[in-house]
Amino acid sequence: MRTRLLRFGLYADEEGLAWAGALVDGAVAARGARLVGRTVLRTLPGSGATTADLYDHLAEQWARENPGRSAGAREPVELRVRLVCSLRTWRAVRKAVLRDLCPRGTAPHVCRVPWCAA
Repeated sequence: MRTRLLRFGLYADEEGLAWAGALVDGAVAARGARLVGRTVLRTLPGSGATTADLYDHLAEQWARENPGRSAGAREPVELRVRLVCSLRTWRAVRKAVLRDLCPRGTAPHVCRVPWCAA
């Protein structure tokens, strides 16, 4: 088993971040992986780049999908999750989280938390 990293760009407030974290927790537990760390970044280590620069398209997505609605405390962040698991399990966890972040598939809809897989 190796330590593996999952990365998700999110445009979320604290509630949205907690929701996304719960999705990760559920996927990890269901597949027998071991979660060894979770970090929410606003600046990327070693580069000085901000998540606001990297994930600005998520804020634009929110504005297009929610015209006239305030973004409130939402901000672009990167959720990093470290897991100890096999590559197969890592892929299964990642796939489950992506599916749960966007349960309606490819049909047009508004995401609860705009996201991208990094």
